[in-house]
Amino acid sequence: MKINFLKSVSANVLIRIAFIFLFLIMTGTNLLAKREKYNYITLYTNVGEITFRLYNQTPLHRDNFIKLVKVRFFDGILFHRVIDNFMIQTGDPDSKAKEAGKLYGNGGPGYDLPAEIIPGLYHKRGVVAAAREGDSVNPERKSSGSQFYIVKGKVFDDEGLITVENRINTRNAANNIHGQHAIHDEWREIYKTVGGTPHLDTQYTVFGEVIQGYDIVEKISAKPTDSNDRPVEDIIILSAKIKKSRKLK
Repeated sequence: MKINFLKSVSANVLIRIAFIFLFLIMTGTNLLAKREKYNYITLYTNVGEITFRLYNQTPLHRDNFIKLVKVRFFDGILFHRVIDNFMIQTGDPDSKAKEAGKLYGNGGPGYDLPAEIIPGLYHKRGVVAAAREGDSVNPERKSSGSQFYIVKGKVFDDEGLITVENRINTRNAANNIHGQHAIHDEWREIYKTVGGTPHLDTQYTVFGEVIQGYDIVEKISAKPTDSNDRPVEDIIILSAKIKKSRKLK
């Protein structure tokens, strides 16, 4: 009887230790998540400042953007393509020449990036995503090494979102991507209230999100443009700076 009692006590002790160990692991994981650091980029433009957080879920795009900022790649570049209720686009180094009336949008750092199209990152208003060549010449949907856009978008109703789903599935099928895309319920609610560009989901890499200065995005979006969607008045990135922190202070 004594032996069985001791075995029972030992078993209970081991169970308690296991629970404590599991609790410590879970607590440590939560603490690490809370302490995760992010990279914040501030674009100083001639019409105001825009700050966005780079997503850690897209490390190739995050690290590439950080590298470009550190070498001052974006200084002097234009927002060369602006479409109201859609997006504002920049990142073409050729636009530093600021030649009047010229169509920009073909320049870059000389390389592309592999797509990082991550489930859960979608085109709600204010996200930052990589521009790219179309599927016909870029079936792997590789990203431009430097060109990116910030989403303004618009609000959709249920009928519009169904049309978007059909459009995405048709495009994916043409690119030999099988499986039906359905807009997640949470995303659907955002698209119906806040807005965005849902037809770009699963098509382009989303790698960041504006957290300050969205009013400047709207201001740029409303600027008059020419027939090539280039703002008549040059919108210039004067400089870009980076800060790494758990939260923006």
